[in-house]
Amino acid sequence: MIVDALSVRGLSRNFGNLVVLDDVSFTLAPGRIAVVLGPNGSGKTTLLRCVVGADRPDAGEVLVQGRRADETDPQVRALVAAALDDIDFFPDLSVVEHLELVAYAHGGNAEPVEEVLAELGLEPARDQLPVTLSSGQRRRLALASCFVRPRRVLILDEPEQRLDVRGRQWLADRLRRERDAGTAVLLASHDPELIDAVVDERIEIGR
Repeated sequence: MIVDALSVRGLSRNFGNLVVLDDVSFTLAPGRIAVVLGPNGSGKTTLLRCVVGADRPDAGEVLVQGRRADETDPQVRALVAAALDDIDFFPDLSVVEHLELVAYAHGGNAEPVEEVLAELGLEPARDQLPVTLSSGQRRRLALASCFVRPRRVLILDEPEQRLDVRGRQWLADRLRRERDAGTAVLLASHDPELIDAVVDERIEIGR
């Protein structure tokens, strides 16, 4: 029996009297890419935060390969790689040191680091501290942090942000490779070309 990589059941999230998520349910199988669609303010980022366990829903549950999503659970952390808007970097580590630490901390090794640095154009900045990077470089470092570590589920919030045309082409190719490797990918995106190029399933919220 194949277990869903991701299962969201009856998820609701309120902020005071504001209903942000209302009974959201979906499943995502391994090797599938899904996009969350909805107008601005519809709760796309909140949904992704609940999925990774960074925010607690008021009702419903999120399961990652059958385990309740909780970012303090080592097994969930080992399965899920995420790049959201609030990603933190180690301030005293260089770009390459940060990526090596992320890889080792999640049970991997440093082997993918050089390839990912090259793919994302971060080689010239490899010895820089995160605080010295441009906003575009920090966004690419956030993506790189996902791709250097083991993962079965990949969560991305508008990963195309601050990527140029070549970078967006790379992103589409990379997401196809993730799918081919059996990784389940859930993303929010405003890029119709990226969505049309890679997405298998569309999840609409807030309509």
